[in-house]
Amino acid sequence: MQSPRFLTAVFAISLALFSVATGATAQGTITIKSVVQGLDAPWAIAPLPNGDVLITEKGGTLIYAGPSGRHKVKGAPSVQAKGQGGFLDITLANDFATSRRVFFTYAKAQTRGGSGTALATARLSADGRQLEGLTQLFEMKEGSKGGRHFGSRVVQARDGKLFVTIGDRGDRPAAQDLSRHNGSVIRLNADGSVPRDNPFVGQAGALPEIWSYGHRNPQGAALDLSGTLWLSEHGAKGGDEVNRIRKGANYGWPVISYGRHYSGAKIGEGTSKAGLQQPAHYWDPSIAPSGLLVYSGTMFPQWRGHIFVGSLKFDYIARLSGNALTETGQIKSTATERVRDVVEGPDGAIWFISVGNGAVYRIANDS
Repeated sequence: MQSPRFLTAVFAISLALFSVATGATAQGTITIKSVVQGLDAPWAIAPLPNGDVLITEKGGTLIYAGPSGRHKVKGAPSVQAKGQGGFLDITLANDFATSRRVFFTYAKAQTRGGSGTALATARLSADGRQLEGLTQLFEMKEGSKGGRHFGSRVVQARDGKLFVTIGDRGDRPAAQDLSRHNGSVIRLNADGSVPRDNPFVGQAGALPEIWSYGHRNPQGAALDLSGTLWLSEHGAKGGDEVNRIRKGANYGWPVISYGRHYSGAKIGEGTSKAGLQQPAHYWDPSIAPSGLLVYSGTMFPQWRGHIFVGSLKFDYIARLSGNALTETGQIKSTATERVRDVVEGPDGAIWFISVGNGAVYRIANDS
């Protein structure tokens, strides 16, 4: 049992459909409920204002699910489901309640036989059965034939701009090359055009979409309470990171890292170098971080501003807080097997994907 300031219960959860587990914590009574099961490699979730949810499956399927059942949504983009690639993130537009617009990222086949991260948008039909007006907004410059490190999250900022995370695609030096999108965060207008105030607009040899670079494989992204972007990133052997993203900044991969190559060899020049950003937090050993949430709701007011990161390796959700960001708690149970995505619902509940269980769960405070 952890001390009272931490999450103080670990839940043994039955995996039956709509099973519920409760436990007393310092924050009150938490309920973890199985909402959707029987999923095939789920990657991302987007809870809807009416309590239903959209779910991407890596193989290329978009699912609409709710208490009345679930169905496949027609009109999803064609994806290249290879290795870590496939149908990846989905997020609702800020004005979804009126526009029905969604954004999503996916691995797209490219001309040289490889694939790269792409971004598209569409409108969800009123009955939730069709994506209408599918439009590609962005495709990374030629990616790789390998199946690694696509990223990929899409976040809409308060001003409507879009942030998209892109992994290095297994090509480490490319993350330091501003003429390529590998290992970068890009920033776009909602129509796919490039904002004039992006940091590398007009710089010779640099791609104007790039907002920050030197990333390895950022698979979690969210805005904090002030609107600043945060990422969780896979390191190699050790050196998984949480980063606060700054305009035009270089986050060091593969020049600096707190990890090592899987062979045990040293990465780059060490753990720091002038002009390169340090992580706000890092894990060693690696936890294989996935979705990232900065909590902003009212259901758990004492968690406002705390960062939640799913672990694919150690089967828990980490909670981080403090000026010197540290892991101050965990949510761990049979439900948290290989956590892929963590998001906040409209009512302040926390939703997450367990890839290991092929399920979506909802954490609520029923006290």
